[in-house]
Amino acid sequence: MRGACIIGAMTDVHSDLALTPQDRALLLVQQVRSGDRRALAKAVTLIESERLADQAPAAAFLEHALAIPSASIRLGLSGAPGVGKSTFIEAFGTFLTGLGKRVAVLAVDPSSQRSGGSILGDKTRMPDLARDPRAFIRPSPAGETLGGVARRTREALAAVELAGFDVVLVETVGVGQSETAVAGMTDMFILLMAPGGGDDLQGIKRGIMELADLLIVTKGDGDLLPAANRAVADFTSALHLMRLKWPGWTVPVARVSAQERTGIAQVWAQVESFAALQQNSGAWAQNRAAQRLDWFWAELRSRVMAAFTDNPAARAMLPGLEAKVRSGTLSPSLAAEQLFAAIAPFSRP
Repeated sequence: MRGACIIGAMTDVHSDLALTPQDRALLLVQQVRSGDRRALAKAVTLIESERLADQAPAAAFLEHALAIPSASIRLGLSGAPGVGKSTFIEAFGTFLTGLGKRVAVLAVDPSSQRSGGSILGDKTRMPDLARDPRAFIRPSPAGETLGGVARRTREALAAVELAGFDVVLVETVGVGQSETAVAGMTDMFILLMAPGGGDDLQGIKRGIMELADLLIVTKGDGDLLPAANRAVADFTSALHLMRLKWPGWTVPVARVSAQERTGIAQVWAQVESFAALQQNSGAWAQNRAAQRLDWFWAELRSRVMAAFTDNPAARAMLPGLEAKVRSGTLSPSLAAEQLFAAIAPFSRP
């Protein structure tokens, strides 16, 4: 009844400004669950906002959203720039929507280290999927966040799952710590590799391959088809020598041509097989629980850093400490110790 009253009061587009943060969040939850795409975009914007006035409704929205069970499959995709991630997502996403699935894509664009800006051109790189009414593409800037994912990717995941999307694809910029970051917030981590780059096995680190639940060799067509076949054989042999990440699951290697739309159905079949295995063994629920714990620690680290940057005493000390560290007159560890000691909540007993 309360929710109906809230929606009934929303006759004016600006009237939500008069609502309490809780009512504003509840209204947005109801709109997102009803399939309102504008409300979903608004919810993700609210979650990503750094405005102080948006923090309370964003937190309330997430509390409501996370209380509602989700049946979505979260797929993380990573690979070096130029490997064809966007082209694959376009082909894979349209294949899934053709099956009647609803697909959300959270695509992270790298931010300029100079200007801080991002192109956010993922919708232009996925034109067919962007026009598909069963798909939702949300590009976000990576900003200063390490790991090739946006700071609020986990929260955006919760928003699109609330909207009832069956499959959520998280595309990372594929640099630095991106593989670990994406693997830590998705159900299945997919690594994309391009053939014809020399010694393929030397082109990636063992640690990255150990994270993968599925490895895809892209661009398996035309002149690159022989190289793609060799890469599939090489990666398959290498993966058989590694310790199994999950009991009963040997990481498959698939050859795909997004241009010719070949291999896409096989990729989805592997995803379904992996999901069934994980759910039957209980690993799926355990992985989701671990993700929530990772989210807690990530949020805690973020808030600890914010406590320093928002503290006037810390801000006053930072320039001097940075200058001493830069000049070598003060060690980084001692500088950090002095900063901690200056702020009461974090000072040692």
